[in-house]
Amino acid sequence: MNAAVVTRFRHPLELRQLPVPTPGPGQVLVRVRACGVCHTDLHAVEGDWPDKPSLPRVPGHEAVGEVVQLGPGVDYLSIGDRVGVPWLHWACGTCEQCLSGWETLCNQQLRSGYDVDGGFAEYLVAYGRFATRLPDGLDYIAAAPLICAGLTVYKGLMMADADPGDWVVISGIGGLGHLAVQYGRAMGFQVVAVDIDDAKLNLAARLGATMTINVRNTDPVGYLQRQIGGAHGALVTAVSPPAFGQAVGMMRPGGTVVLNGLPPGDFPLSIYDMVMRAITLRGSIVGTRYDLGRALHLAAQEKIAATVQTARLQDINEVMEHMQTSALPGRTVLELG
Repeated sequence: MNAAVVTRFRHPLELRQLPVPTPGPGQVLVRVRACGVCHTDLHAVEGDWPDKPSLPRVPGHEAVGEVVQLGPGVDYLSIGDRVGVPWLHWACGTCEQCLSGWETLCNQQLRSGYDVDGGFAEYLVAYGRFATRLPDGLDYIAAAPLICAGLTVYKGLMMADADPGDWVVISGIGGLGHLAVQYGRAMGFQVVAVDIDDAKLNLAARLGATMTINVRNTDPVGYLQRQIGGAHGALVTAVSPPAFGQAVGMMRPGGTVVLNGLPPGDFPLSIYDMVMRAITLRGSIVGTRYDLGRALHLAAQEKIAATVQTARLQDINEVMEHMQTSALPGRTVLELG
């Protein structure tokens, strides 16, 4: 099978011919039809997280395709099922985190495209109970970005503790943020889109944002406090440290700020302000299998879709280079047949 492989950190991926893997007990073989390209894949290629993947490694954790072979003991899926294979490749199911509904925090978890080979290949192996069926209303290209980007913002918005009609800020209208605007709208929120790029803010308005703010021209903290008394919640997908402090300032008393973005460095935080205004600050990383099913069905129901550019597997190094040097609108999806 054709695959793109990380063999050395900070070097181009190698296009290789690899054997088609064989599913073991509880596993399925998936014929990959499409795979989204995420910034986490770039971290895998660069090896710039403290917890580095072992090499060689096939990246990719937004893979979608159909089940073509069942390993022993698989009773959840059937041959021909259309599935998505997310970041959470496997979790133990018995630790405190797994038993309390936080399997994404399992200390023994395996991550697709990071701990095990992922979707930048024509075939991959997944655990049957961690592959999620795709709703009939989603084709492969549309579904791929939802497996990570869509799931990540869906979970983040759920953690904002906001109710329909509440004001919720989406800070950063990129690959994650433009999906967050759509999920926020579908959840009944009044969405405030915040960015430094008018083109992205215009996209947010077309996708249903109630209000847009360009922080190059307007102080978002002062503006929101004057106009609506502050937002009830915020989801920060931006990769700029100042955006995190701004999000805290945009909150009304009792508001909740959820962090999705992973820029380098820290941001200033006023303990006095956090305490006196009872602001909640929390991190959110992807979502569980239950969350993924809900996010996919909501997307199918409400026509939530990423702005997508397609590419071929052999173009992966150009895609990665472009991700490093420019702000791509939306998401890139590899078509694999």
